[in-house]
Amino acid sequence: MPVNDPYDRGRTYRPDRDGTGANRAALIIHTIADIAAAFLALWIVLYLLDANRANVFVGFVHDVADFLAGWSQDIFTMETEGLRVLLNYGLPAVIYLLIGHGLAARLRRV
Repeated sequence: MPVNDPYDRGRTYRPDRDGTGANRAALIIHTIADIAAAFLALWIVLYLLDANRANVFVGFVHDVADFLAGWSQDIFTMETEGLRVLLNYGLPAVIYLLIGHGLAARLRRV
């Protein structure tokens, strides 16, 4: 009988209980949170450095940042435009990092 016979009924399937699925899910959540925060931070930097908004890359980063921070727009209404952008896009970045890393840490303990 071949070694890799799929019809071998002598062995029973037992999934590994070493937590690799939970670790993989934690890594995915951790990475998504980091990417979201990176887009928000990149938009803050591009805005503060007065990047050309007609540029395709700058427009893409701005669109993604607007999508990610849509729920937090105009929480802070400051006179200084740079400070307003920093706070309105920085707050969601910090929240995404805290929630994403917290969930990932919790999943790794399972």
